[in-house]
Amino acid sequence: MGSKPTLVKKNSLEDPLQFIKGVGPKKADLLKKINLETVSDALFYLPFRYEDRSQVKKIKELIPGETVSFVGEVIDSTIIRFGRRRKIFEALVQDSSGFIRVKWFQFNENYIKEKIKIGRKFVFSGKPTYDKRSGGLEIIHPDTEVQSDEDSESLWIGRIVPIYHSTEGLHLKSLRTIMKNVVEGYKNLIEEFLPERIIRRYKFPTRSEAIQKVHFPPSDTSTKLLEKFQDPSQSRLIFEEFFLLQIALAFKKRYTEIEERGQPFKTRGETIRKFLKLLKFDLTLAQKKVLREIMDYLEKKEPMNLLLQGDVGSGKTVVAIIALLTGVENGCQTALMAPTELLAEQHFLNIRPFCEALNINIELVTSSGTAKEKTLIRSSIESGTTQIIVGTHALIQKKMEFSNLGLIVVDEQHRFGVLQRDAISKKGLTPHVLIMTATPIPRSLALTLYGDMNIAFLDEFPPGRMPIETNLFYENTRDTAYSLLEKEIKKGRQAYVVCPLIEESESIDLKAALSVSDELQKKRLPNSTIKLIHGKLKKEERQKIMTEFKSGEIDVLVATTVIEVGIDVPNATVMLIEHAERFGLAQLHQLRGRVGRGEHASICLLIASHALTGDGKARLNAIIKSRDGFVIAEEDLRIRGPGDFTGTRQSGMPLLRAGNLLRDIKLLELSRREATDLIKKDPQLEAPENIKLKDALYNTFGNQSNLMKVI
Repeated sequence: MGSKPTLVKKNSLEDPLQFIKGVGPKKADLLKKINLETVSDALFYLPFRYEDRSQVKKIKELIPGETVSFVGEVIDSTIIRFGRRRKIFEALVQDSSGFIRVKWFQFNENYIKEKIKIGRKFVFSGKPTYDKRSGGLEIIHPDTEVQSDEDSESLWIGRIVPIYHSTEGLHLKSLRTIMKNVVEGYKNLIEEFLPERIIRRYKFPTRSEAIQKVHFPPSDTSTKLLEKFQDPSQSRLIFEEFFLLQIALAFKKRYTEIEERGQPFKTRGETIRKFLKLLKFDLTLAQKKVLREIMDYLEKKEPMNLLLQGDVGSGKTVVAIIALLTGVENGCQTALMAPTELLAEQHFLNIRPFCEALNINIELVTSSGTAKEKTLIRSSIESGTTQIIVGTHALIQKKMEFSNLGLIVVDEQHRFGVLQRDAISKKGLTPHVLIMTATPIPRSLALTLYGDMNIAFLDEFPPGRMPIETNLFYENTRDTAYSLLEKEIKKGRQAYVVCPLIEESESIDLKAALSVSDELQKKRLPNSTIKLIHGKLKKEERQKIMTEFKSGEIDVLVATTVIEVGIDVPNATVMLIEHAERFGLAQLHQLRGRVGRGEHASICLLIASHALTGDGKARLNAIIKSRDGFVIAEEDLRIRGPGDFTGTRQSGMPLLRAGNLLRDIKLLELSRREATDLIKKDPQLEAPENIKLKDALYNTFGNQSNLMKVI
């Protein structure tokens, strides 16, 4: 009998990295920490910067301030101690031309002693500076790699070297070697999916070529273009990533506009006219413009799918109420979903007086309340007796059934995920959807997150709004900040004091809301009424406190960020924020927007610790310099990066691996234009040249049915 043929396993881009040369089980575990598990993960784990080590200099040729690489041998080393804690590791390095000192101020003593051994040769990279003590040159915290065998030498000397984000225990040299093995071993399996006409039009390299050059650029590559992420290979990978996402969004938008059928509304009816008479103010021109847009969408056969952006205090709530009432007037139930119980409660309390005047039934749905209360409310909603429903995530629970849900308003969309937004939409028969956010989203991010939606802007504030002065204080000037607060209270004004925590934490040295409230009452303002509000209070207690604050019975409201949005008290003129560096830029902007809503000038007092990080300092500077929400949003995107902005990591959208929404805005808009054009010409991607593109979409978005409804 002949022997059975040996089955040879074909390589796949889904091969585990553990079995790649140079990895193994231990390194595989380290790679998982940076989300690298398969070959595909590694191929698209791109360098975040590069170092030009193609020209290696001698020590005598080094110039202060110029980033440089050189090879040198460690001939001496020592640890210099200053006091009990401070210490410096210093090594003397030489080559055939001279000497230089290299230093580390923060280091793992055992690790650096083991690595920087006398007699060992290294490639050092860094910026030389003058050592005032010796008068010679030194390099602080240089990048170092041991000069070893010739095979690895080509990856880190005499070439443009890729620099990757790594993790503790995984040396950059090892990661670079793994990447080289992955690219060389699997480059032939990287398939092209961009249409040929797009590749020709923009002179893009092939996908395989782009991957190779991005990881290991040829020596003639422009380092200036690489650093700006404008090298043709980088541009190609950034474009394709945006292109796939924009096609997915274009599919979803087309599905909504063509396949889904909603209920066209009659607008501008008698209920709306009555509501406008109940208001104590006139609508702004911007509100009127946005309402015209909304009514035009509501009159169409396809369901409205609109994102309304408006800065803090621009009057989105009134627009939302008019939309809700329009649905009711057309015989439908309408719902408003908010991200927190407190915000839902505030919306309910604001809307209920109008509903009572207009004889409309309204209910609040949250996780609070007794089982009996919840059952009664659900029954009223299921029967259609309740016409407007205000609630939290509780609205999307399986138990919640609507009689005839025709319109949904989702407030503070950045707090919800795409899946949650879709879940509330499925509660009705293709209801109209209005999404509101008081966090201005940069155009670049809006195109990506909401490419399937129409976008409207509320870009005008109600008349008479006074400017808000923003000032920064530190621990040693805390009394000055509180003196300004006390001065406003004595004028008869009201104030907010916001703290990051509710109670003292042993691990984080923060002033807690409890202790701040106690100190204000006993020491600073003994004759004033001070109340504390936070998420752990019962719903009835929170509502009581907020009603008292709005009516002026409470002078100072001490709170956690539960008052970030949704509260409108014109007499409140002070927003004091403890440990302001602990808050995000969007949060700070939202909090500041709680004041400046009346006829009196207002102040925002930021109190920060002295130990500010670079990002913390940048956030506080940005909030002090500008009141423009869109300027602040752009700065927030720049500081934090697109991955974290407005919670996009939790929004159900894929993370960008190559593109940066702020940096690559031109490629984003280009990809959107190409994607829209392609879907118009080939709506189902059935043309032979688009088959591989369709496969790529499945591979990328196959597990996100909310994004890919019809592919």
